[in-house]
Amino acid sequence: MLGALWLLAGLLAVRQAAVVLRLPPERWFTGLGSWTGGDGVPRVRGSLHGADSFTGTPFAGLVLRPLGRAAEQSLGAVWTVGTLLLVVAVALVAARALPGRAALPAAAPAAVILTVASLPVRDTFPLGQTSVIPVLLVLLGCCVPRFVQGSGRATGVLTGLAAALQPVVLLFAAPLWLTGRRRAAVTAGVTFAAATTLAWVTLPDDSWTYWAHHIAGAGLGEAPDNVANQSLHGLLLRVGLRGPLELALYAPLAAAVAVVGLRRAVRYAEDGQALLATAVTGCVAVVVAPTAWQHQQLWILLAVAGRVGRRRADRFVWPVLVVLVMTLTSTVLVPPNLVALGRHAPLLAALAAACAVPFLTRSSEVWDRPVPTPLAEPQRGRFVWVPLLRFFKRALNRPNLLLELMLIRVGYWVYSYIRAQAPDSRTLAESHGRQILGVEEALLMDVEHGFNHFVAGVGWLKDGMNYYYGTFHFLVPLSVLGYLYVRRPATYRWARTALCFATLVALVGFWLYPLAPPRLMPGLGFIDTVNGPQDLSHPDFGALTELANQYAAMPSLHIGWSLWCGVVIAVVAPRAWTRWLGMLYPLLTFSVIVGTANHYVLDAVGGALVVASGFGIQYALTGPGRVALAVIPGARRGDEARAAAPRETVRAGS
Repeated sequence: MLGALWLLAGLLAVRQAAVVLRLPPERWFTGLGSWTGGDGVPRVRGSLHGADSFTGTPFAGLVLRPLGRAAEQSLGAVWTVGTLLLVVAVALVAARALPGRAALPAAAPAAVILTVASLPVRDTFPLGQTSVIPVLLVLLGCCVPRFVQGSGRATGVLTGLAAALQPVVLLFAAPLWLTGRRRAAVTAGVTFAAATTLAWVTLPDDSWTYWAHHIAGAGLGEAPDNVANQSLHGLLLRVGLRGPLELALYAPLAAAVAVVGLRRAVRYAEDGQALLATAVTGCVAVVVAPTAWQHQQLWILLAVAGRVGRRRADRFVWPVLVVLVMTLTSTVLVPPNLVALGRHAPLLAALAAACAVPFLTRSSEVWDRPVPTPLAEPQRGRFVWVPLLRFFKRALNRPNLLLELMLIRVGYWVYSYIRAQAPDSRTLAESHGRQILGVEEALLMDVEHGFNHFVAGVGWLKDGMNYYYGTFHFLVPLSVLGYLYVRRPATYRWARTALCFATLVALVGFWLYPLAPPRLMPGLGFIDTVNGPQDLSHPDFGALTELANQYAAMPSLHIGWSLWCGVVIAVVAPRAWTRWLGMLYPLLTFSVIVGTANHYVLDAVGGALVVASGFGIQYALTGPGRVALAVIPGARRGDEARAAAPRETVRAGS
């Protein structure tokens, strides 16, 4: 396992370097564009901020320019590999700084994987950004025992140099002072002043441009109201505030974040969590800085070191949230109607880490011993001929809601992406459609055409089925999941897992058997009641195919998900009429998908098979579900009484 992690880390690092080196030379290091030559490598002549594309301090330019000679001589390979090594060094130092049992051997390759895959590294690496250097300097000064336990001079020098490269890092002097390391704090300030003065003497014009004309670089790069600027200042500008009003609101808010965040950082530093204290201070810097571009947001990823939650199941919520925010784009994190929220996810994560998330202290009774998750003991299967792998024990408590929502959202995006990328050859899909119709005709079950025309001829029936097709497919399964989560938490896990496996099996079907639904079969006279007439002579069918892969029809997940709902309702419903109503739902769905010409009858058979496969896979991995449907921890009394009934216990084992 450890070797596999290191292999993955190495492959990601090599890929990241290859992304840059495979680009045309003129596209290398565009973030250093004002002093980059035509061959794409840094030059040692010209103004730093002449084109406003270099956002670093004059001291950064003074330090990095000599390194440009090495890049010139090797056409950027040295610069690329050197920057990559700095990224790896940041990950390794952070892994070594993890407290207690978290600093396991697997932490090092995992840290490299997360750092290399993060957006601050992945998206800005081709730009030639070197903002990883301040992060590395601060980590060395604040988290490496060799420097921390000394006189403080080394910590101060490293922090001061980091601040000279990225001025907002000077905030780290405050926790140093407040934790009693005053020599380090003073040394940091003196080093910053000395380095900045040296840059003024050597590069007076660039220093004036950076510090005076652009007010500490705030006006360099993109416009400060660009969504890439994830600072509080950028947020206020994007909501329409300008001038004195914006400054009057920004100043007290930034001051409040700084006070709250730095006090929290001091608390965690005194608790022995140096990495968490560094991460919290870095998140404060992201929030209060005038600009916080993507390459300056690596501090947020370090906040993954914090432990949150008393239950073992809750310990994954904060790390997963941070990793998702720092590795996925806003279109993946949130649905389209919440894209504005998703675009500010890094700022919200930094603000939460700085001021809100209740990280545990090492003195907490649950620091190393969180409340365990109740697990069901392996159960004997009803059918001896079915091998049970018992891959993992079945959890019986209610999973964390936020974690579930995050995983459901990302999982649905992955499902949509894979479905959209499935083979969509029109010729192949129509050939499969003719195969399906031929089989149905041979079996005397080709009822789609007649029923479709009957539905299209009855106005109220057509409108009702169209509404049903576009609404109930998501509404009913989500409602069932919501009910189970609140009232039957262990049953929720059982049902959710089966649904996930069924959907994965369906994705395999989409890939292996692209199928044109009846409404997209030319010359057969089917009526598309939902979308209206389509130009079947055009290979793209107009704008319709921009929404989804129209040939992902076999199996029918409308039937699959509705049958899943019916099975779950039949299992957990307390009365006979509600169980019958639940089983009626997939029958209604079947009539809708056929009547609207969206599926064949055999598509429904395929949907039923994937649901059976989902429950079957879960049965093989976790064993019978009778414990999941028995007495459930945390359920309400009425549910517990019903769950304990013999009828449901028997049904759970089936």
